[in-house]
Order: sequence, then C-alpha cells, then structure tokens
Amino acid sequence: MNYSTNNPFLAIEGHVELQKYRYVYFLLSLIVYLMIICCNVVVIFVIYTNQRLHEPMYIFIAALLCNALSGTTAFFPKLLIDLLSEQPCISFEACTFQAFWLYTYASAEFTLLSAMAYDRYLSICKPLQYATLVNMPAVKKMLFICWVLPACENGITMILTYQLKLCRFKLNRIYCNNYAIVKLSCGDTTVNNSYGLFTLIVCVFPPVFFVIYSYVRILDVCLKNSKEFRRKALQTCFPHLFIFISFSVTSCFEVINSRLEANMPQIFAMILSIENVVIPPLINPIMYGLKMQEILNTIKKMIWKRKTHIFSD
Repeated sequence: MNYSTNNPFLAIEGHVELQKYRYVYFLLSLIVYLMIICCNVVVIFVIYTNQRLHEPMYIFIAALLCNALSGTTAFFPKLLIDLLSEQPCISFEACTFQAFWLYTYASAEFTLLSAMAYDRYLSICKPLQYATLVNMPAVKKMLFICWVLPACENGITMILTYQLKLCRFKLNRIYCNNYAIVKLSCGDTTVNNSYGLFTLIVCVFPPVFFVIYSYVRILDVCLKNSKEFRRKALQTCFPHLFIFISFSVTSCFEVINSRLEANMPQIFAMILSIENVVIPPLINPIMYGLKMQEILNTIKKMIWKRKTHIFSD
C-alpha cells in the first residue's frame, strides 16, 4: 500500500469489528441499498408520470428523494467493495471527493427541507399569495440554490483539505469524513477547522431555524381554524416534519460522534455515524408514499392496473 505523501492511500479501519461476519454485513448492506433505491425510485416515478402531481409540493418531494439517492450512492457502493476487501483502502483524492459528496448531500437535505417548509408555510398561512409566490420559475430557482450553494460551500472545504500534507494514513471510520481527514495532517489546520465550523453553522442553523419558525406560524394558523382545516394541514405537514426531525437527530449524532469521539464500542459508534445516510433515505419514500394521499392513490392505481393486465392475459 502506497503511503507516499504525494499520492497517499488511506487505510479504512472502521471495518475491523465487521471483518468476522463481513459477508453477512455485505448481504445486509446490499439489501438495504436496494430497498432504498427501489422505494425512492418508485415514488419519484409516480410523481414524474402523474401530471396531477406536477405541483411545487410534489416536485420538492421528488427533489428530496433524488438527493437521498445521491447520498446513499456516495456511501453504499464503496462500503460494499470494502466489505469484500481484505485490506480496505481509498486514495486521498477519492476520499476527499467522497467527503465532498456526502457533505453536499447532507447540506442539500437541510436546504431542501427548509424550502419545503417555506412551501407549506405559504400554502397554509398565505393561500391567496401561494400561486404567485411559488410558481414553477420560483421552484426552479429554489432547487438550484438548494444544490449549488451547499456544493460551493463544501467544495471550498475540500479544496482546503486537499492542500494538506498527511503524516498519518489510517481512518478509523467506514467512510471518509472531512474532520477525520484533517486530523491525519501534522501541519497547521486552523483554517480548515475554522472554515469547517463556519460551513456547519451556515448550512445547518439557518435552515433549522427557518423550519422551526415556519411551523410555529403554521401551528398558530391551525389553532385559529376548524378541525377539518387542522386535519388537512397535518396530513400534508406530518411527513415533512417527521423527516426533518429524523434527519436533524441523525445528523446531530454524526457530528457528536465525529467531533467529540466519545468512548463507546466501535460497532455502536459506526451505527451512529451512518444513520443519516441510511435511515432518512429509507423512511422518506415510505412516509410520503403512505401519508400523502395523492401519491398513495397513484401507487394503488398502478398496482391495480398491473394486476388487471396480468389476469386479463
């Protein structure tokens, strides 16, 4: 294995406790990855093919699910390869790229969730202005910002990381994390740590505060209206709120696990570190497919048509 400082390969040692049953973990990981792909693709396909679902709310849902597919693709293929390898490793360049991809996925998830909160806020609190404020050009601009802004912010992070000279070459993780890479350097990492903290604050706190503010306003409006109004508002808001809380909690666990390095069993630390690339992408399509009546009805119709076609043949 090449440990040259010019083009180093990093040994991935987060799999140590997995090696004994690595084929079992490989099979489980493959099943989870295929489930994530199938569930997300089905809901995206339903939204894409049903003209009635070509509305801002459903377009944001499709964008969120596309983002989930992007994040899991940055994680699972490399994990599956490593589980079949005797000595898992990754080049420095590939490691920084994976970190960039995963960070952009996480940041875009927060910005997309805040855009969806804005959509729900206008729909419920300012229904007369909704069609004017949330039209297709506005939706396209919001989606552009939701992906490009995180990519630019995290791109600068990775450029700074790529300039570092490493003197250690072992990652005690199962995937590449920028903070873990920075710690492998023996040089001054003040700029990296400062900008990393700045990026974390900018990418996470404004979207979180905006979502909380939106739901406070939505709750205020719901309390002043009828039970039927509250029921309809809850039906459209519950999946988004559940996903927002789920992703925020899993991301918080990842940050705590990465930064504080609490003294805990490695297998438990590994589970905490992968929650935000496994749990949200798995539950997002299930929540929207089961809770959003239009999507659920379309899926039922597709299944019914398929059954009718099979039996008619």
